[in-house]
Amino acid sequence: MFSIGAYYPAPEHRERIRRYRENKKLFLGKHFDVFQRVQNKLSRRQNELLYISTNLPGVICKKSADFLFGEQPTFSAGKSDNSAEQTAIERLLDTNDLHILNYESALSNAYRGDSFYKIRYGQEYGGAVGKDVDPFRVIIEAQNPEFVFPETAPGDANRMIAVHIAYPVLVKCGDSEDWVLNVESHYPGRIVYAKYKMEPIVVTVDNEINEWKIYAELPGERREVLTGVPYPLVVHVPNYATDDCWEGIDDLSENKPLFDEINHRLSQIASILDKHADPAMAVPAGTLGEDELGNPIFRVGVDKVFEVMSKDEVVPQYITWDGQLQAAFTELDKLVKLLLINAEIPEIALGSGDAGTSGASGLAIKWRLNSILAKINRKRQYYNKTLKRVLLIAQLLEVACKGPQDYEVTIPKVKFKDGLPDDETEMANIMSIRTGGKATISQKSALMWLDDLTEEQAEAELKRMNDEEAVADPAIFQQPGDDG
Repeated sequence: MFSIGAYYPAPEHRERIRRYRENKKLFLGKHFDVFQRVQNKLSRRQNELLYISTNLPGVICKKSADFLFGEQPTFSAGKSDNSAEQTAIERLLDTNDLHILNYESALSNAYRGDSFYKIRYGQEYGGAVGKDVDPFRVIIEAQNPEFVFPETAPGDANRMIAVHIAYPVLVKCGDSEDWVLNVESHYPGRIVYAKYKMEPIVVTVDNEINEWKIYAELPGERREVLTGVPYPLVVHVPNYATDDCWEGIDDLSENKPLFDEINHRLSQIASILDKHADPAMAVPAGTLGEDELGNPIFRVGVDKVFEVMSKDEVVPQYITWDGQLQAAFTELDKLVKLLLINAEIPEIALGSGDAGTSGASGLAIKWRLNSILAKINRKRQYYNKTLKRVLLIAQLLEVACKGPQDYEVTIPKVKFKDGLPDDETEMANIMSIRTGGKATISQKSALMWLDDLTEEQAEAELKRMNDEEAVADPAIFQQPGDDG
């Protein structure tokens, strides 16, 4: 893949990288840069009008990430909450801010279709500060998929046997500038580092380089590092995938025609409304001033007023036209509904359409969100597998680099949340039925949970409650034998 005379990026990966970049623009709302077709459909005068777009791609991606990692999943290991294995897992989660990393991964995965976790052992700032401030530790970080080039097993395009990370860097050497390709190839148990010299061969009108050609390898830069881990230190998680290709499938590409048509319809509606806001006016002949030849003086294109020569008297009036706005809005509504069906997002999840939930139970609302919950469950299976592998590799790497630890390397269990708010009333009714009406929570715990109190504050509140109750009804607190 990386040899003298080869091209970077490799031809078989160019379409994937182009899709990543286009979909990111859609996610960020830069639709004008992606959809040029609307410019070809408009006339010269209409081309001067504002291009209107709505960022529905961003909503689709954010809604998936919110349901998947909006609530932090629970990671458990070992046989007790205070076990050494559980403590080790929680330390890896906290030091790497893995909950935020997971959310960002799910967000990018929705528009790219692929995400990668990279595990390494070192300092966060690469030695820029001392070990006492930035100690050596296991670091879990996101890897940009644009720079990742997997190598699959022969006959099985869905199984990666190696993962290559290659990114170009512009290096200045005196007055000259050279492009250097840094490559790190991750194999089970080892990493191979190498550097190559490249020259750009495809440059866009925006001075963006899209393709290089490798012409030499830098001598002395190739080295191999043993990791002590029987897996590559880069883990792939697809958005969802098929069994004949490693590449994931994103949530936006299949809906691009709908995004384009919705934006075009909005632009045309805006054009119609602009015409209605500033119409031309017809007045009877002789109303406007005349020049030395007796011709009326008016400029229709500028003044939007012109005389009508007619036998009948003309009443001054604005000239308007039926732009068929009702049909345009009907089509727009149908397009948005079709998009939401394709994206598996019910309108209730967006707070639009028939979103009324007054009086509905949590279970009823959950059934109305069935389509998006099924979509999230599909994504969850891939993240469940990946996060177990990531945390297993992190533990193995820590043992390989620091020696035996005080915990046993285990595969943690991951419990995901459904992303929906809990219906406390419904849950309380269910608990009451299942326990025969017995209490399922203490008074102190209820105060701590409902009023966000500490244990000391809750105990003080309970004491005040008992004192007030004793004053109101002393007989309740009277001991046997008291003369009260």
